[in-house]
Amino acid sequence: SNGCDHPDCIEQGKSMFVYFYNADVCYHIPGMSDVMPYESARFCDLSENDLHEYEKAFSEIIQNAVLRFKPDIIHSHHLWLVSSMARRLFPNIPMVTTCHGSDLRQFQNCPHLQEKVLSGCREINLVMALSRAQKSEIIRLYDLNPEKIIITGAGYNDRLFYLDKKPGPDPVQLVYAGKLSSAKGVPWFLRALQSIKTPAWQLHLLGSGSGEEMAFCLSLAKKLGEKVRIYGALPQKRLAKIVRRAHILVLPSFYEGLPLVILEGLASGCRIVATDLPGTRDILGNSEADFINLVSTPRLRFADQPYREDEYAFEQNLKKALQQQIDAASSCAQFDLSPIQDKLDAYTWKGVFKKAREAYLTAIERSMPADTIRS
Repeated sequence: SNGCDHPDCIEQGKSMFVYFYNADVCYHIPGMSDVMPYESARFCDLSENDLHEYEKAFSEIIQNAVLRFKPDIIHSHHLWLVSSMARRLFPNIPMVTTCHGSDLRQFQNCPHLQEKVLSGCREINLVMALSRAQKSEIIRLYDLNPEKIIITGAGYNDRLFYLDKKPGPDPVQLVYAGKLSSAKGVPWFLRALQSIKTPAWQLHLLGSGSGEEMAFCLSLAKKLGEKVRIYGALPQKRLAKIVRRAHILVLPSFYEGLPLVILEGLASGCRIVATDLPGTRDILGNSEADFINLVSTPRLRFADQPYREDEYAFEQNLKKALQQQIDAASSCAQFDLSPIQDKLDAYTWKGVFKKAREAYLTAIERSMPADTIRS
């Protein structure tokens, strides 16, 4: 953290931070993805001394937090180093951990850290997974008992993302919201748009990135001229307003845990063009709605790098899906959401919190001595 004085943040007396590139840790914060939209380090590049500094800072802050707040339960995020450390430090406090997917990639990319991660993560009372596919991957990678993993999904804010009156579809409004990186499929998406001339369209490119990947994405976007509006990172309220006014939301990513942006787009009445990821299938089920196009992902050499020989086909498949939804939006700006309304309802914050509360109660129950439960 760099700290935060914004009124929407947690009150200072109720939060504690580890400061990176500062007094606590001398280097930039390691990102849970290797490409982050700010200055960051990579876990795979950290030296033994770097790791020691990282663990020392978090160990101290976690112990101080437990002393100050005296928690009944610890809820951590990511099946990764800090969660493992928290479990080892406080084995008798019930603990649940939310898996986001990026932790699973780090686990595979950093084999030298796996034992350190497993030593604590295997003792967590309950893991909250985003999808069925993610649950299977956690079992495979961490060798966890399936009974320790429940699927809670993740929630979208239905006070920000909801049906609104769409503008006329001339031009058709497209939106992409996420990191400007190769792992998100942005370069192939922008190249696919280059040869779509009609009907008229405009792309709202929301998000940021870092380094050469962001620079490359921006150079491709600028080749499309006035058809693309580039915003950078936006507050969620402003982002939501743009999504509510869009006709099509695009997510060409190679990897997602549970792609919340698809839920946000659908709830806002957007047609969807996305890659056919397991998390996306978990949201949509077997929906055959004509306002959704799912594109097969290319084979990947690494976690997020496609084989060169598959790139052209992926780009052409994206182009075909985009053309189909642009044509449809051009003739029908709004459509009936009723085929997927029940799915949207299950992923509101209210729906997800109900499942999280059940996870807390289960974790507490499982951590109680057997004679206490019987009495």
